[in-house]
Amino acid sequence: MSGVSILITGIGELTTNDGPALTDAALVLDGEQVAWVGPAANAPAADSATDVEGRAVLPGWVDSHTHLVFAGDRTAEFAARMAGEPYTAGGIAVTVAATRAASDDELAAVLRRHVAEAVAQGTTCLETKTGYGLTTADELRSAKLAAAHVDEVTFLGAHLVPAGVSTEDYVDLVCGEMLDAVAPHVRWADVFCETGAFGEDESRAVLTAAQNRGLGLRVHGNQLGYGPGARLAVELGAASVDHCTYLTRSDVDALAQSSTVATLLPACDLSTRQPLPDARELLDNGATVALATNCNPGSSYTSSMAYCVATAVLQMRMSVEEAVRAATWGGARALRRDDVGVLRVGARADVHVLDAPSATHLAYRPGVPLTYAVWRKGVLERQPGDQRDR
Repeated sequence: MSGVSILITGIGELTTNDGPALTDAALVLDGEQVAWVGPAANAPAADSATDVEGRAVLPGWVDSHTHLVFAGDRTAEFAARMAGEPYTAGGIAVTVAATRAASDDELAAVLRRHVAEAVAQGTTCLETKTGYGLTTADELRSAKLAAAHVDEVTFLGAHLVPAGVSTEDYVDLVCGEMLDAVAPHVRWADVFCETGAFGEDESRAVLTAAQNRGLGLRVHGNQLGYGPGARLAVELGAASVDHCTYLTRSDVDALAQSSTVATLLPACDLSTRQPLPDARELLDNGATVALATNCNPGSSYTSSMAYCVATAVLQMRMSVEEAVRAATWGGARALRRDDVGVLRVGARADVHVLDAPSATHLAYRPGVPLTYAVWRKGVLERQPGDQRDR
């Protein structure tokens, strides 16, 4: 062992995503990596030890879809939806105006607060997007701020066409000057391929330009109705298509035969009063499914992956095992990573301890805060017992 090692023992149920769940298990963290996994009776010595006294342990949540660089508030929009008004993409413009007016320090403070909130609930790997600037300067600062605080950053200049600009001119800007400015600071590019945002031709242009610039691809698609998003994502080899609320059977088949992950965002569907995606059809046909929060101020203002897992089990007919896997391993696949979302030797030391004997309690006790301790990159981010002491 090369760093300071930690033995986590007394694990009642250990979900590794690298084989069946283990009971009476232990694992050893060495610096930022997992160094050993197995039966507690065979655990090697380590520099320090923590006994979790029969609690369940799983990989940290991998939240592969968030929008955390923002300012402002859209409580009134949410209240109006709950009173019966339909959701449209146009509300994004409200956040764009507030974000442009905010200082770098203000945006960084919001970002840090939400990252800390997510980590305290067991999220250890986070993606976030630009997309609330929609000028070259504002998208660039959003990308730089995000890169300083999260694991994965996505360029979403193609979130909405800002007021006073034609779609053609804005797509040219996104594919040219804006992409060139932002590309060194991001790994991914995304497009909101939806009625009211960007059509198939515009989406293809944005994604192709980003791919030619060396970025991986993601797609917001099939949220508000049937459309080309999922098909386009598969055609261009995107890592994920996110929302997937309205899929045809051909969309499902295409996803099942591809490496493109169907990332489901149930908290968003509930907040916008949309139908929930048919997770069962995707899984039964062999598609890879991820769960993510879509944390943003307009359509899904939650950072709770546990809430998404409980919703998937209770309302989307996923088993607990499937939902937990989608929120960990599935999110890692959506980010094309194999070092997170799994607990095996060599993986990143991201560990989530539940104050419960099994992962089943995530759905069995919905809404109850069950995070007991969190290690992120081998660092104890949440102390055992913090939740109970508050």
